Parts: sequence; C-alpha cells; structure tokens
Amino acid sequence: MNIADIDLGSRPLFLAPMEDVTDIGFRRLCKQHGAAMVYSEFVAAEALVRNIKATVRKLTISDEERPVGIQIYGRTTEAVVEAARIVEAEAHPDIIDLNFGCPVKKVAGKGAGAGMLRNIPLMLEMTEAVVKAVNTPVTVKTRLGWDAANLMMPGLAQQLADCGIKAITIHGRTRAQMYTGQADWTLIGEAKKALKDIPVIGNGDITSLEEADKAFDTYGVDAVMIGRATFGQPWIFNRQAHLLTIDDKLNILKQLLHTNVELIGDEYKAVLHTRRHLAATPLFKGIPNFRETRIRMLRADRVDDLEAILDEARELLVTSY
Repeated sequence: MNIADIDLGSRPLFLAPMEDVTDIGFRRLCKQHGAAMVYSEFVAAEALVRNIKATVRKLTISDEERPVGIQIYGRTTEAVVEAARIVEAEAHPDIIDLNFGCPVKKVAGKGAGAGMLRNIPLMLEMTEAVVKAVNTPVTVKTRLGWDAANLMMPGLAQQLADCGIKAITIHGRTRAQMYTGQADWTLIGEAKKALKDIPVIGNGDITSLEEADKAFDTYGVDAVMIGRATFGQPWIFNRQAHLLTIDDKLNILKQLLHTNVELIGDEYKAVLHTRRHLAATPLFKGIPNFRETRIRMLRADRVDDLEAILDEARELLVTSY
C-alpha cells in the first residue's frame, strides 16, 4: 500500500492520532513495535497560527518515527491553510492529515473536527485549498456522518478524493455516537469499493491483530488504524508479540516512562503523562484485587514510586498466571 510515494508495505497498521496520547515518545515506541504510520496529537490551526507554545511543541518529530503524519483541525479555511503551511515548513512531516472526525464538544461544537460534517461545502473548500497550498501529501480522517439520519459514505469519500487528497481514514461511527456502540465497517467497505484511486484506511473497535486481519479480509481496506486499544500496549502492532514475556512487556512500559522523562524534561509531568498508559494496560487484567494497586499507580508522582509499583505488579502477574 502507498500513500502518494510512501511505501507502507502490505496490510499496514497505523497508530491513530489521539490528544494527550500520541506524543513523540509513544509514537516512537509504537513504531519500534510495528506501526507502519504514526500520527501526532491533534494540532489546532488557530493556536498554531498564533504561535501558542504548547501547540508548536506538537510539531516536534524524529526521523526514527517516520513515516509520520501531523494532523490539524480548525474552523476556517484561512487558518487551516496557514497552519498547513507552517507544519510543512517547520516539521516536514510525511503527510498532513485534516481532522474532520473529532467528536468532542469543544471541537465539533465549534464547527471543527466532526463539526465539519454539518458543513460539507466548507469541508470540501478547506480540503481543496490545503491540497493546493502545500507540497506534502494531504489526507483526511472523518466519520460516517453527523448522525444515523445523515450517513454520508461513500459519497463524501468520493467528494474528498476529488479534492486531491492522497488517502482517507474513516471511523465507523457517526459524530452522534461519539465512542459508544459498535463501529459499522459496512460503509467503510462501501467506500473502499467506490474509491479506485486512493487508499481507504479503516478505523474503529480494532483491539487485536486478529480483528485487524478480519477487517482487511472482509472489507478490503488498504490499512487499519488502531486507537484506544494501544493504551498501555504499544506492542499491539507487533506480529511477534506472542513471543514477548511478561518481563518484556513490563520493560517496554518502563521504557515509555523513561523516554517521557527524557523528552519532557520534568519528572512530575512525565510521570503524570505516563501513568494513565500504565493503569490502562490490559496486561494487568485478571490480577485479583488489583484495584488498589491501580489507584496507587494513578497517584504516583515520582519515577521510583511508579517503577516500584510496576515491580509489584510483576510479582502479582507471576503469581496469577
């Protein structure tokens, strides 16, 4: 599979862009374990244009995580075009992805993200303008529609393809669903059948390689994007993950912790950023009475404390299995 001239191999798996999750440390780790493409956190166009420091920091990428996409969102064509130009000039990503899928109220409620599904003419105008403004390949991530009464696939996918994008990612839910219910891959498959010239990337409810392979086989998508299931298990992309021991996986989580300390440069902030991954990892599911340990994990504020809790969890895992 290719996006423009980027060769992503056969049946590639992508790390979904997620706010406060897909920072550079986590992206690098997922890349090491087999993610074919990784994406930045959401970058707000208006904040980037205003040179807000926290937003500008999201543009930091490293060569070891390439190919990497930076995803931007905004309410106006002017701001998104200017942001795309800044991203291209400052970060030099492999792709620029336009977010037309974020369902959260503070984004969609203001007309950005999935809010664009209520203003298709603006969505198409914005997409075409960005494609014309940059040399970097432009892609789009969106949803099936605003709600069940306004499903837009595969027609919208074709309209976006006509704007010149190089790939489209479709999350199999409407904006109204948020992250509830089950993702409907049927319309993703219909979009793939309709689009002949660009890749279709499917997203929604993929929690294992077996489910990803089923999506490839059943719906014919070119790539599969994995989101929430990556929390606390960056090895989910690894087709040899069954060979990893408990020690291996816990050491990977410790690696994430130390990488964040190195990159963030503040122990407390790094621990705060990492502990949600550790508490969410499915590695600890099935350990009896683990709730108190998880609470302590979420309250830890020093690296030594968090490592001690992980070592304690290691002993519990050995005892439980």
